[in-house]
Amino acid sequence: MSKKILYVLEYPVRCSPGILFEFLSTPAGLQEWFADKVDERDGIFTFGWNGTEEKAELLDKEDAKFIRFHWLHSQKDEYFELAIEKSEVTNQTILIVKDFAEKKEIKDQSQLWEYQVKDLFHRIGS
Repeated sequence: MSKKILYVLEYPVRCSPGILFEFLSTPAGLQEWFADKVDERDGIFTFGWNGTEEKAELLDKEDAKFIRFHWLHSQKDEYFELAIEKSEVTNQTILIVKDFAEKKEIKDQSQLWEYQVKDLFHRIGS
């Protein structure tokens, strides 16, 4: 099995960091765009798609800044993170996605994130 590498995607978004963070960090918010069904219990988020489930542990979060998850089936040092930054130049809000994938899968995984983020932006009216 080849080692997965970290890749980073950035998306400018027209939304306040506080509202955006609700969509990134709560089961109800994540269910709007990321998965068909999302539940959380004791720091473990269960994401459901078309009858399949994946579990992720909440590793860390800072309100209106970032949230980091670890898929329970993944290597210990792998995670995915959804972060919010403000551009100092334009003052625009930027969604930053950090995830791990094998080098040959980064393009496909990036396209999947692109699709998911477009759905998120549609939900928040951005």
